[in-house]
Amino acid sequence: MSKIIELNSLIEFYRKAYFPMADSKYSEEIKFYKPKLRFVIPISNFRYPKKLFNEFKKTNYSFKIDYNFSKVIELCKEIKRRDKDTWINNIILDTYIELYKIKKCHSVECYDEDKLVGGLYGLHIGSCFFGESMFSLKTNTSKFCLLYLLAILKKNNFSILDSQFFNPHLLQFGAYEIETEIYENKLKESLEVESLFEDINNFQEVLSLLQSTNQRS
Repeated sequence: MSKIIELNSLIEFYRKAYFPMADSKYSEEIKFYKPKLRFVIPISNFRYPKKLFNEFKKTNYSFKIDYNFSKVIELCKEIKRRDKDTWINNIILDTYIELYKIKKCHSVECYDEDKLVGGLYGLHIGSCFFGESMFSLKTNTSKFCLLYLLAILKKNNFSILDSQFFNPHLLQFGAYEIETEIYENKLKESLEVESLFEDINNFQEVLSLLQSTNQRS
């Protein structure tokens, strides 16, 4: 029988600014973290490289949300990363699949025809999206999914996109660190507002939402 973190307890940890990680995908334990500095991506005034946006605008890839969540998290767990081992073990994988079943987790997926080539997933509480992990099987597909996610969060009036620990790859999207006390105050406010995680059916609207930030670099 699969071992999971009790779902309501896990959600309460997030509400108190903690999140879980394993030391490696082979670990049989989970640790909870609340870093002194929190890494967030702004939703209303994010940035993106002009070259990346032009590639996204011309792409022949298609995007879906919540179509194959389990495959997304499995690929996030198994993908080889140059910098470090994954922190997703079987407990994390099974727990977040259960959270997905109760509509607390969502995935953004990038497809080359019928093949899943990039994706990300995260937890949704209130007007907060806690980004957990992403993967690419083709160049820039995880970044394309992040652009798509930002459009969704912007349209649906989310307040927080939490990226947890500092990640230099996300600086190009305007991500920045804030002190935990500031983060917790914003978190408390954002948890009191309920935003819906609804897809955008028209890709042109996705582009329009992204362009309206006027923060290209």
